[in-house]
Amino acid sequence: MKRTLGALAVAAIAMMAQPALAQIKIGVVGPITGQYAAFGEQMVKGATMAVDEINAAGGVLGQKVELLTGDDACDPKQATAVANKMVSDKVVFVAGHFCSGSSIPASDIYKEGKVLQITPASTNPKLTDDAAGKGNTTVFRTCGRDDVQGATVGAYILKNFKNAKVAILHDKSPYGKGVADETKKAINKGGLKEAMYEAYNDTDKDFTALINKMKQAKIDVIVLGGYHTAGALMIKQAREQGLTAQMMGFDSLETAEFSQLGGAATNGVLMSFPPKAEDDPKNAALVKKFRDAKYNPEGYTLFTYAAVKVWADAANKAKSTDPAAIAKVLRSGKFDSAVGVLEFDQKGDIKNPVYDIYVWKDGKSSPMAKK
Repeated sequence: MKRTLGALAVAAIAMMAQPALAQIKIGVVGPITGQYAAFGEQMVKGATMAVDEINAAGGVLGQKVELLTGDDACDPKQATAVANKMVSDKVVFVAGHFCSGSSIPASDIYKEGKVLQITPASTNPKLTDDAAGKGNTTVFRTCGRDDVQGATVGAYILKNFKNAKVAILHDKSPYGKGVADETKKAINKGGLKEAMYEAYNDTDKDFTALINKMKQAKIDVIVLGGYHTAGALMIKQAREQGLTAQMMGFDSLETAEFSQLGGAATNGVLMSFPPKAEDDPKNAALVKKFRDAKYNPEGYTLFTYAAVKVWADAANKAKSTDPAAIAKVLRSGKFDSAVGVLEFDQKGDIKNPVYDIYVWKDGKSSPMAKK
């Protein structure tokens, strides 16, 4: 009996002396607070589901994955602070950021800190173009770019509103100005000159002066280069003040909060967005898991989920969490994901991105019938 107790004691001491199972730290960074928090929630929900599934399947390289969350509030200064915190916390991968104005400055910090970055939502071309110019090979995105999105919206305007008086508006952000300028470039190339080109502040609450200016110019189409909060207020006030112009926005309108803020005025608003992954039949079981957890995986939820999953797949294939090794794997193959087959070019952009045109009605956005 004494021998048995002694053996157990020795075994217990040996177990205590063993180091705890190492965990691989990764991060998800986006606007957890502030006026764009709905998108931060999409990112956290998507990343959390992915990590839960990865760990349930054995983790990455036989180790559990720990998810850290960072809040940049879509503010460039806060984004750099969060990026530095992620580096100091020794994360090896970040799914983020949401806003291009956050992803671009953060990418330099991740490069120095040897952290792989995959943004699910930052569409400004400058992110990957500048990274490539600086020799930063560890920046990727699971979404398309503004030049593709702007070309899609521009083509729709040229086809359906060829003789319209167009107002191109932007909120001065890298994202908002980026999509607005790409759309301007597309319609100008097609022979249509905008009647107005104006900037506004993303924190504006009263658009009366801008709406009056558009009424005087007899604007038919409003191209909104900005986020859903300002867009909802603008279209609501436009309708209240008798401006019936067609509003066309971009992917940043894809949250139920847009219709909640703008009410019935959002009916008929058009926007560009990639083919919705949550509507893909192959994702039915995954979408059910989200909805069973009382969350609708709209917008960039599945783009974030895909970013985490593709990182894990590449890490296992590379047999390493080293960013350079994973980046090499990402560029060398195709990855089946919740947002389709992902294939990355040398800049880290996805090949053959697609955007469709959607229309808002009764709180939901649906694809326009293609003619």
